Amino acid sequence: MNHFPKLLSSQIGFDVAQTMLEGFDRHYRIFRDAAIHAKTLFEVGDWHGLQKLARDRIASYDDRVQECVHQLEDEYDAENIDGEVWQQIKLHYIGLLTTHRQPECAETFFNSVSCKILHRSYFNNDFIFVRPAISTEYIENDEPAAKPTYRAYYPGTDGLATTLERVVTNFQLDPPFEDLTRDVACVVQSIREAFGVFDEAPNFQIHVLSSLFYRNKAAYIVGRIINGDALLPFAVPLRHVKPGVLALDTVLLKREQLLIIFSFSHSYFLVDMEVPSAYVEFLRTVMPAKPKAEIYTSVGLQKQGKNLFYRDLLHHLKHSSDRFIVAPGIKGLVMLVFTLPSFPYVFKLIKDNFPPPKETTRAQIQQKYLLVKRHDRLGRMADTLEYSSVALPLARLDETLLRELEKEVPSLIEYDGDNLVIRHMYIERRMIPLNLFLQNGNDDDIEHGIKEYGNAVKELIQANIFPGDMLYKNFGVTRHGRVVFYDYDEIEYLTDCNVRAVPAPRNEEEEMSDEPWYAVGPHDIFPETYGTFLLGDPRVRRSFMRHHADFFEPELWQRYKDFLLKGELPDFFPYDQSVRFCVRYPERFAEATDAEANEPNVRVA
Repeated sequence: MNHFPKLLSSQIGFDVAQTMLEGFDRHYRIFRDAAIHAKTLFEVGDWHGLQKLARDRIASYDDRVQECVHQLEDEYDAENIDGEVWQQIKLHYIGLLTTHRQPECAETFFNSVSCKILHRSYFNNDFIFVRPAISTEYIENDEPAAKPTYRAYYPGTDGLATTLERVVTNFQLDPPFEDLTRDVACVVQSIREAFGVFDEAPNFQIHVLSSLFYRNKAAYIVGRIINGDALLPFAVPLRHVKPGVLALDTVLLKREQLLIIFSFSHSYFLVDMEVPSAYVEFLRTVMPAKPKAEIYTSVGLQKQGKNLFYRDLLHHLKHSSDRFIVAPGIKGLVMLVFTLPSFPYVFKLIKDNFPPPKETTRAQIQQKYLLVKRHDRLGRMADTLEYSSVALPLARLDETLLRELEKEVPSLIEYDGDNLVIRHMYIERRMIPLNLFLQNGNDDDIEHGIKEYGNAVKELIQANIFPGDMLYKNFGVTRHGRVVFYDYDEIEYLTDCNVRAVPAPRNEEEEMSDEPWYAVGPHDIFPETYGTFLLGDPRVRRSFMRHHADFFEPELWQRYKDFLLKGELPDFFPYDQSVRFCVRYPERFAEATDAEANEPNVRVA
């Protein structure tokens, strides 16, 4: 099949391109179906169903890519198609995308399939989409019955409260609201408190994205208020206050709050998007500093986010001159970590060998990272981008780093001309290691860091994640001051762990022993012993015991485990609970409680 007649080559090129686009369209139908089904699961409060749906959707992309690869191999002997024909395949594919509503994602799917078939020497713009070929500007669904990307509302006609009620009811959720009028009044009051009573400009309007954003036990309304030259972002989380009854939990009006709920440490939203690029452009108006790659990832299109991230990295390398260096901080036993100082990410490689006491394998570590990718991260575990065959220019690698790579990961590196090719790596957002944050911080920093650390671990174990190695060096502090876990080689499900109290020593010899005098099983955990490596600094100890004295009590850990074994899922809030309406405006909710006590069967819709 290396020497096709020209006409036959063109026909094969078109057929292969069409097959690949059909593979993408199947993927995106499944992607959208998941988001549509999320609405039903949210309405009935099926939280385990939502978790499973989110997990399955992550795995679905790779399954569709593999399906397409097998089809191309079976029908076209794809591995033996020569370069000239493959260029025609790409050109035909571009032609098929001219009226497509997800062209950027379809290009990424093309790359995913092609890179499974082609040798790395073909990874350039002649054969795959190193650069985008189709513009995503101003794409809209032009079908008459299609809903637009966002709806515009004009409060000047009916008033702000009435307009906001219509914003909520237009989503047509089945469960009734406990008291929508009360909740909307809280939204209006919050807006007034945040911005004052502003003069309404002629263009005063509210734009709201047409689909809800589902994650954990919440559905988010996301929008922006436009008044004159001002653009004010907002997000409103909807929650079940009791089975089958909804309420607006709060309104988030600060850009930083939106950055946190869309951050890399949270699981991906389930959101239905006919034109994803239009959603991303809208979200960039309310979070202009957030890279497109991260926004695509946060809305569940993680492969598109990964593709854009790699383009951003290549662009940055062309416009910078600093060198990759070994990441500062304590070296890990399992991962070799390096960074580019001018680029806010770290690059992590699994070492070839692990010294004692580590007992694990590369395959087991990769499974841990996959577990985290598919688990609910709750804003407490960093997302990772996984790459294969990454070529970095040798001239940009510090000599010390190069020697470290040759020593620790020889099986993962290959010299190729002026490049070093890394066969497998993870990339994460760079954070300040918590141990350095505490070591270099003042008393307020320590107070904040320890309070956040304890909250992070408690939230993780409530979500059934036992971190394993809980040293401060395995946690980082984000730019928003949140503590996030990022070392996954020892994580386990809490429900697989045996929570134990330390047995009392039977004699003076056991009491004075440096070694445990009791048997320790492979899944045993002893919370009482954690103070040994967490409380060495007196300032840290004071803060820890002030905020998290119960951290070292086996009863706390066992209670969370029992809760999980019963199938319960706790509520998590990616914002400070002090901004919740029931906390911020207790008088409004006290009135509702009194009324409900007198008329228990009344519901306000």
